[in-house]
Amino acid sequence: QLQLVESGGGFVQPGGSLRLSCEASGSTLADYAVGWFRQRPGKEREGVSAISRDDRVSYVDSVKGRYTIARDDARGTVWLEMLNLKPEDTAVYYCAAGQWALLSSFEYDYWGQGIQVTVSS
Repeated sequence: QLQLVESGGGFVQPGGSLRLSCEASGSTLADYAVGWFRQRPGKEREGVSAISRDDRVSYVDSVKGRYTIARDDARGTVWLEMLNLKPEDTAVYYCAAGQWALLSSFEYDYWGQGIQVTVSS
């Protein structure tokens, strides 16, 4: 079974940056599309970014120009670079793997445990 573990979260001031990592084990990451999702307090889980098996990427409008997703299949890792962070970016962030790189949680079969990102003064 594919297992995913997120790292790199934490506390940052508005305008700061963080780099989240998603490390895969138990299976070959190259066989999967990977998405990043977040759940803000009191909000439903939403898709943030996704990357296909052939490196095509997508982003939700609220993070375009600030977030970048990338993958290194040889290392079994997907990253999410987050720049110019805003308080509304505060959420638990999850990585997920599935067949198709869509911003819908229903398309993914495997999920990490999630990691907290807090943006505040």
